[in-house]
Amino acid sequence: MHFVYMVRCADGTLYTGYARNPEARAKAHNAGRGAKYTAGRRPVSLVYAESCLSVGDALRRERQLKRHTRAQKEALLRRPDSPGRSGKRRKPVAES
Repeated sequence: MHFVYMVRCADGTLYTGYARNPEARAKAHNAGRGAKYTAGRRPVSLVYAESCLSVGDALRRERQLKRHTRAQKEALLRRPDSPGRSGKRRKPVAES
């Protein structure tokens, strides 16, 4: 399974990425082995994960979400679970 995920950084910004295991990827970000963007904005917390059927679907969705405004991303995080296109499930993750 492939996922698009969002983490909220310590400065309140959102980072969107692709991973096979979003929880493990968030841990990698917090260990300093993630993206350069998150390295100086730790700790991060996983706030969103959306499963996709293929890596191509996940990367297309990641690109789509990265073009969203912050307001659009925040609105997505506030939405309850809802089915996406092609049977995808969106799963907001409770912030810690």
